[in-house]
Amino acid sequence: MNLAQYVEQQKGPAVRTLKELIRIKSDAGDPVTSASGEFFPFGQGVQDAFAYMLSKAEEYGFRTEDIDHYGGHIDFGEGEETLGVVGHLDVVPALGEWDFDPYGGEEKDGFITGRGTTDDKGPVVAAFYAMKALKDAGYEPKRRIRLILGLDEETNWRGMDYYLERVKAPDFGITPDGDFPVINGEKGLCDLEIAKKLSKSPAKGLQLSRLSGGTARNIVPDAARAVVKSDFKETYDHIRNELSEYREETGYRLKAKGVGQALEITAEGKACHGASPQDGLNAISVLFGFLGRLNFASDDINEFIEFYNHHIGFQCSGEGMNIGFEDEASGKLTMNNGIVTYDQESIAIELNVRYPVTVEAEQLYRAVMPILDRYNLGLVKNGNQNPLYFPPDSPLITTLMDIYRTKTGDTEHGPMVIGGGTYAKACPNMVAFGGLFPGDPDIMHQKNEKIAADRFFQMIDIYTETLYRLSSEDFSLK
Repeated sequence: MNLAQYVEQQKGPAVRTLKELIRIKSDAGDPVTSASGEFFPFGQGVQDAFAYMLSKAEEYGFRTEDIDHYGGHIDFGEGEETLGVVGHLDVVPALGEWDFDPYGGEEKDGFITGRGTTDDKGPVVAAFYAMKALKDAGYEPKRRIRLILGLDEETNWRGMDYYLERVKAPDFGITPDGDFPVINGEKGLCDLEIAKKLSKSPAKGLQLSRLSGGTARNIVPDAARAVVKSDFKETYDHIRNELSEYREETGYRLKAKGVGQALEITAEGKACHGASPQDGLNAISVLFGFLGRLNFASDDINEFIEFYNHHIGFQCSGEGMNIGFEDEASGKLTMNNGIVTYDQESIAIELNVRYPVTVEAEQLYRAVMPILDRYNLGLVKNGNQNPLYFPPDSPLITTLMDIYRTKTGDTEHGPMVIGGGTYAKACPNMVAFGGLFPGDPDIMHQKNEKIAADRFFQMIDIYTETLYRLSSEDFSLK
């Protein structure tokens, strides 16, 4: 079936749709209830993006379903089996100084700009217009094609859980929320909180008044802040001198300034996705490295800082926590400290750990406990996703590889195992397929997110062929 002309016809409408969708600020928000009494569990912005996509689908004659505003889908065709495309409309916050409006949805120098262009609004819109290309061509799929719209992938997946409790999962499919050529495996993913209860600090000596850093477990934090207080001016002079030496020794960016009767210390890092913490610079670790040079009145604070610097620090593979696992298929474990919180009663960090496909979560929990017990630290398990793996020679992987290579001419790159966790883990027989191309910069979760228009159009072409091939009677998982 010649689909090229129908793919070409989608380009203009697809760009307009993506730009309009980017202009909807859909990072996670508090639940809200509308004036008419409707409950939006992920906030107004996420709901607005969701409603926009459903409306656009209905405008084109697709069937839609909204499952209590927790998620929904767009359907094309009929059949006993369902081919799923599972994406998400929520985005991570647009932090830092951007060179353009993160919610502007503009075109500049061959790029479409804004938060979500690569993760995951751009790929979702590309898949949507792939469905429309097939529909416009008069194609009748042998399996129902269903574009499932997730609404809280960047947080805790409650929406997808709610949706799948009420709607049968697709039989197989893809999620356009990863890399090309195809992701045949995903590491396990667990979130851990390590906390210490604090005894009352002595009245005299250096006090830690405030400590904060990070916004999400799965983002390497680019900023962290501590406020310290002392009754003696010479203590602040000493801290400034230590800070100057630390900067000179390490090259890290830190500042100190007076705030009332206290001293504020800020540290800068480089944000990136928590799946590849080695590509960023953790500002919390930068700050803790310096705080380890100070002597606080509270022994508990000093011990926690010692624990952090010795067992976490700038390590990204978990060796200091006794979890430096690795295997041939997926490589090394990765670990990111995304958040630090503090009040006068406790101090805590939140770790995002991505472990190899041959490892089980219980191995991690057992391995870290001797260290935590030594420092009298508590462990909170904030969720786990088991690993996912498909052999490279399985029918789904070989078919997707054939489509990718035919459309791109790239025979160099092959299937890969990643540290990122996608909605592929939520459904059976599903893998991540696109939309980041080999060699392109990965700016997901980072400032100045944008997508090249030609890459966006290439995705539409690839996904059109994918939906055509996987929904035909010639394809089988066996």
